[in-house]
Amino acid sequence: MVTPHEDPVVRDQLLRLEPLFHRPEFGSTKKDFEQMMAPGFWEVGASGRRYSREFVLEALEERFTSQQDDVWRVEDFHCAEVAADLYLATYTLFQDSRVTRRVTIWRRTAEGWQAVYHQGTVVADA
Repeated sequence: MVTPHEDPVVRDQLLRLEPLFHRPEFGSTKKDFEQMMAPGFWEVGASGRRYSREFVLEALEERFTSQQDDVWRVEDFHCAEVAADLYLATYTLFQDSRVTRRVTIWRRTAEGWQAVYHQGTVVADA
């Protein structure tokens, strides 16, 4: 897949942020994650369940109370501007034997990038 008119600078910036909420160099506290999320952020998990911003913040706070040694691999990363300062990032995430397709909508703000929406979909028979 090739995304037309992909801005290589934006692509590299967003690639460094993914997989979303799994980059300790961008923080591991609730306050860090609040800064990465737009106020109206929501997510659809691989299960198909919808999660609110507050639910995700609480889950992340709990996750980062213990050491994380996740070794995940991102492939096929692409991004496209869908509106002024709003970008759609897509990629495939490999987590041991689990493979998911991921999408994050990112908004560029004066304070930095903020996730507006995120979704993961399990690839059947991966």
